[in-house]
Amino acid sequence: MADYSLLKKLNLSNPWHLLAVGLGSGLSPKAPGTCGSFLAMFICMLLLLCPWYVTLIVAVVTFFLGLKACNEAEKAMGTHDHGGIVIDEFVGMFIAILFFPQGQWQLALLAFVLFRIFDILKPFPVNYADNNIGGGLGVMVDDVLAGIYALIVGHIALYFFGSALIM
Repeated sequence: MADYSLLKKLNLSNPWHLLAVGLGSGLSPKAPGTCGSFLAMFICMLLLLCPWYVTLIVAVVTFFLGLKACNEAEKAMGTHDHGGIVIDEFVGMFIAILFFPQGQWQLALLAFVLFRIFDILKPFPVNYADNNIGGGLGVMVDDVLAGIYALIVGHIALYFFGSALIM
């Protein structure tokens, strides 16, 4: 269980801290990762209206900004991978929608469900990354891997159940 008093050490007027907590979505006392993923789902709905390469660019840029944001937030809180740091959920969600059919914004819900499953269950190598990589990179990489799992399973689901998933 994360110590939420540590969030008080963040200065939300600092853009790195605000980014680390997913524009405030990570400040939820219950299920901050789910709250961050939920907010990211709405951004994904917009990204699904764009060509795939826009989503890829957004994911890569968010990853590198997230590295810095996580390092700054961890330094301020004095702890690693605090539950309130959720910028990594955004990156995982952006990866989970890569190459989905353009214009099918409702598929963001599929990505949300799949990403949360893999982020919570942490199958190998997600669990390995979560337990063995430190700093901002450690915060980000496990969610990148969970996003890749969600991406793969999402595309398998689209292949087999596409007409049922695309309304």
